[in-house]
Amino acid sequence: MEYTINKLASMAGVSTRTLRFYDECGLLSPLRVSSNGYRIYGQEEINRLQQIMFYRELGVELAEIGRILSGKNFDVQAALLSHLDMLHSKRERIDVLIMNVEKSIRAMKGETEMTDFEKFEGFKQKLIDDNEQKYGNEIRTKYGDSTIDHSNAKVKSMTKEQYAEVERLTSELNDTLKTAVKQGDPHGELAKQAFELHKRWLCFFWDKYSKEAHIGVSQMYVDDPRFTEYYDKISPGCAVFLRDAVHHFCS
Repeated sequence: MEYTINKLASMAGVSTRTLRFYDECGLLSPLRVSSNGYRIYGQEEINRLQQIMFYRELGVELAEIGRILSGKNFDVQAALLSHLDMLHSKRERIDVLIMNVEKSIRAMKGETEMTDFEKFEGFKQKLIDDNEQKYGNEIRTKYGDSTIDHSNAKVKSMTKEQYAEVERLTSELNDTLKTAVKQGDPHGELAKQAFELHKRWLCFFWDKYSKEAHIGVSQMYVDDPRFTEYYDKISPGCAVFLRDAVHHFCS
């Protein structure tokens, strides 16, 4: 069955403007354009749009979606199974947060007791699950299951003070990196401050610190486009800057 752009937009719950943008950036082209100028979409385009919307729901950037769907080894059934696993994980994280909020409300009413540790349990689990979803395969391949499992256990055992310190430290690190990148010297004093903050931040997640591991993880920020994208949102070129700073001060 074929659909005009208006009918497909209505069925999929997206705007015609979105579909036109997908066409312009090469992500989703119509089957053909009719004589009166309407974009016409067929079954293959509908299936591709479904995949795009699944990946968008999971937070994947459009450029990455395009690379995935255009890959030689892309398998629709395998992708759907992967989406299903991720959506189940997402639902579990939301369920944990819902229970956390519900218990907080009952505790405020005096109907139950809630420890300070419990108040942050859902957020810590979400942090673990988000990292596993985004980077799990890569970091487990690079560092091994045992190392990552120990790191996750360390996060789950954080006190409320430690969790708050991680949040504060992340903000301070990002601000320092932003200023240091603008300064442009990965061997300078601001870069050294960013290096020390990043080292302290890592120690909240690692069982033990080593210069070799620090150099390795900073290189991964450059090699893996998802890490690069995260740091370059702080400031363009931030991933490379941090890598260079870590290499310099670890040596």
